[in-house]
Amino acid sequence: MTPPDELRYPLHDHTLPNGLRVVINPEHHAPVVAVNLWYGVGSRDEEPGLTGLAHLFEHVMFQGSEHVASGEHFDLLQAAGATGNATTWFDRTNYFEAVPTGALELALWLEADRMGRLLPALTQANLDNQREVVKEEKRQRYDNAPYGDTIARLLPLAFPSEHPYGHTVIGSMADLDAATLDDAHAFFQRWYSPANAVLTLSGDVDPERGLTLAERHFGPIPARSHPTRPAPPSLPPTSGVPRDSAAGDVPAAQLYLQWRTPPRSHPDADAVDIALSILGGSETSRLYRTLVRDSDLASSAGAGALPLAVGNSLSHVFARARDGVDLSALEDACLTEIQRLAEDGPTDAELHRVHVQFEREWLTDASRLESRADLISGLTMLDGDPQRLNRRVTEVVAVDAAAVRGATRRWLAPEARAVLEYRPTTKGTTA
Repeated sequence: MTPPDELRYPLHDHTLPNGLRVVINPEHHAPVVAVNLWYGVGSRDEEPGLTGLAHLFEHVMFQGSEHVASGEHFDLLQAAGATGNATTWFDRTNYFEAVPTGALELALWLEADRMGRLLPALTQANLDNQREVVKEEKRQRYDNAPYGDTIARLLPLAFPSEHPYGHTVIGSMADLDAATLDDAHAFFQRWYSPANAVLTLSGDVDPERGLTLAERHFGPIPARSHPTRPAPPSLPPTSGVPRDSAAGDVPAAQLYLQWRTPPRSHPDADAVDIALSILGGSETSRLYRTLVRDSDLASSAGAGALPLAVGNSLSHVFARARDGVDLSALEDACLTEIQRLAEDGPTDAELHRVHVQFEREWLTDASRLESRADLISGLTMLDGDPQRLNRRVTEVVAVDAAAVRGATRRWLAPEARAVLEYRPTTKGTTA
C-alpha cells in the first residue's frame, strides 16, 4: 500500500496560566463549532470503596452550578440550537457540545461555570437524585441485560481487585450508596481543575477569537493542583489459563478469551490492534469465516480491544455457539486461528484490507467536527500531542506483516489467555 500523505488539519495549541490546555482547529465550511472538554479523571482514579464516582459526576455536572439552575444546562443549549452530552471511561471523562457559531460563548460559559463553580449546586438532593439515576442505569445496562455483567467478570481475570482497572466504570451499588456529599465534594476538588483538562474547539472559530473566549471564561478559574496519576505497573502475561463461568437469561452460549496486552502508547499496540482486526474485526475476518461461514460452529465471532492508557490494555476474542455446539470446540478453533497468525503472519491482502479500513474510519471521524474534536482532546490528554491527528494514519499503515506476526506471538499466546464461558440458564444452574 502506498503510504498516505499526512493530514493537514490546522491546530493551534495554547496553555492558559491556570493550566488549561486549549487546542483550536479552525474550519469555516459551516457555521458550527464543536466544543469538547476532556478531564483527566476516570474510574482508575477512584479509591477503594468509592467506585463509580467518576461516572456519577458525568451526571452530576448537568445538575446545575453557581449560575445555572438544575436542568438548565441542556435547556439553554437546546434553545440555542445546540446539542451536548458526556461519557466516562477508565482514563477520562469528556463533555461535548455542537453549537451554532453564535452560541459558542454560551457553551464556554456553561462549561466554565461548572468547572469553576459547581460545588454551590452540588447539594445532597442533587447527589441523591443522580445516584438513583446511575443505579437505574446499572440495572438496565449491566444487571438485567443479556451478557450485561460480562465486563465485570472479565476484569477480575486480568487485574487484582485493588488494581486501578480492577473494577467497572459504573462501579458497585454498595459504593454508590456509600458515597457521601463530602466524598463527592472532595472528588470534584481533587480532579476537576483547569490543569487537569483539555478544551478543544473545532469548526467555525478563528484561533484568536477562540483563545480570547477561552481566556475570558476559563482564565479566572484559579489554578489548583491535582494528584499525580501514578501509572500502574505493566502486569506480565496471564499464566495458568484462569477460567470463570456464568449462567444467565441469554440467547446462546458465548465464549470469551482474554489477554493482557500493551497500553495504547506501547510500540506494539498498533500491531496488536491489527492482529485483532485480522482475526475478528469484520465478517471477512479469519474467525468469522472459519467459525460462522465454513464450519457453522458459531452464529457470530469477533475480536477487539479494551484500550487503556497505562500498564496494560485488554484484548478479547469471542464466539457465540450454535445450538448443540460445545464451547470447548469454539475455544479450540479460536486458538488454531490465533496460532496460525502467530506462525505465518497476515497475508498481503489481509494487511492491506485492515490498513484501508483504519484509514477510512479515521478519515471519517476526522471529517466530522464533533468526532474530530474528541480525537484532538484525546490525543492531547493521553499523548500530549494533538498533531497526532494528522500523523495517525501514516503510523498505522507503517505497521508491516512482521510486526503483526511478532505482536501476535508475544501478546496473544494461547497459554497466556483467560477464559470466560457464558451459558444460558437451565434448571438448577446458578451464575
